[in-house]
Amino acid sequence: MKKFLRIFLVVIVVVFIAIQFFKPKRNIQTAPSPNDIVAHFNVPTDVQNVLYRSCYDCHSNNTTYPWYANVQPAAWWLDDHVQEGKKELNFNEFSKYRLRRQYRKLKEIIDQVKEGEMPLESYTFVHRDAKLTQIERELLMNWAGATMDTMKVRFPMDSLVAAKK
Repeated sequence: MKKFLRIFLVVIVVVFIAIQFFKPKRNIQTAPSPNDIVAHFNVPTDVQNVLYRSCYDCHSNNTTYPWYANVQPAAWWLDDHVQEGKKELNFNEFSKYRLRRQYRKLKEIIDQVKEGEMPLESYTFVHRDAKLTQIERELLMNWAGATMDTMKVRFPMDSLVAAKK
């Protein structure tokens, strides 16, 4: 039994060392994105600060990686979260979205912030400063709502109607 346990532990250590050589590509963009939401919509500085602190790590093309992102399998787990977050909403690519999708994403921001679904608990557990206060929640919801209202004025309503559903 001791021999089996020793062999098992050696195999585990070897596998752990081996997987360290297989790292996902980092989500780091060096230049500002011309398609960023702040380049095309009125995003006040206080809202920008909240977005950058609490949202952009997973919902942009530039993630700030913690130390444990250098250790597998944590890096794979983080990469999966970032890729999924970017697929759902990427603030750096926001102006590339069709108008209906932009409108729908703003509505989803309101809904998810209101319900406390974003930022994820698994993210705020490690990034305590990303946790939103009630004032920050209201700030984001009010901004997203005002941006949606601006879109209604700038664009024909029929192009946005399908986005409400």
